[in-house]
Amino acid sequence: MDLQANLDQPITLGPLERSLIPTGLFIELPHGFEAQIRPRSGMAANRGLTMLNSPGTIDSDYRGEIKCILVNLSNEPQTIHPGERIAQMVIAKHEQISWNEVAELIETDRGTGGFGSTGVSG
Repeated sequence: MDLQANLDQPITLGPLERSLIPTGLFIELPHGFEAQIRPRSGMAANRGLTMLNSPGTIDSDYRGEIKCILVNLSNEPQTIHPGERIAQMVIAKHEQISWNEVAELIETDRGTGGFGSTGVSG
C-alpha cells in the first residue's frame, strides 16, 4: 500500500536534510502483526529521497499517526508535495518467541565469522 504525504503545504528538504512526514493514517493491527514502512524505489532512484530507519516497524500496540522519516541524499533540494506518495506499507505476521539463556551456543561451520565470511564472489 502506498502512503501519501499529509501536508498542508510543500516541504523542501536540502541535501542531507531529513524530516518527519505525516501520512494522516492511523491503524489498529491485531497482535502478532506489524506494519513495515519502506522507501519508494522511484523516489530513491530519480530524486535521491529515501527513508531512514528502513524498514520502519509499526507495532500492533501503536495507535499514533504513521509518519515517515524522509531524507534527501541528493545534492539538490527536493520538494515533497501534499498528497505525494512517499513510502510503501506492508502488513506482515511475525512470531513471538521466548528466550532461553544458555552458557554455550551450539557450534557451526561458520562460527563467529561475520560480514563476507560465507563465501567469496568472483
